[in-house]
Order: sequence, then C-alpha cells, then structure tokens
Amino acid sequence: MHVTADRDVCVGAGQCVRAAPDVFDQDEEGIVLVLRQQAGDDRREITEEAAAVCPSGAVRLT
Repeated sequence: MHVTADRDVCVGAGQCVRAAPDVFDQDEEGIVLVLRQQAGDDRREITEEAAAVCPSGAVRLT
C-alpha cells in the first residue's frame, strides 16, 4: 500500500502519529510527515486506522 499525506490539508491533530507512529510523524509545526511511503501487510491495519481517524482527510492510501 502506498502512503501519502497532503501537508496543505493537514490540521496537525496528530491522530495519524498516534495510530501509526512508525509510519507518520509531525514536523515542528505539527504538520504530518510520512516516514514510510510503502506500508506492508504488517502495517496495513494501523495505517488504515491512521487514514480513518485523520480529521482533515490529509492521509491517503492507494
């Protein structure tokens, strides 16, 4: 699964980091950073959860 995040849409809630801290982080302004652009089966569930709880819809999975 390919992981992207729209930093222009991100509101800095940090829900993605809480759900999948090895896939996402935040910069010093609280905006999402994608640490892993590819999430394997071992991270699928937590990455899908991160996308689901993102309040701005910035996290995208394809």
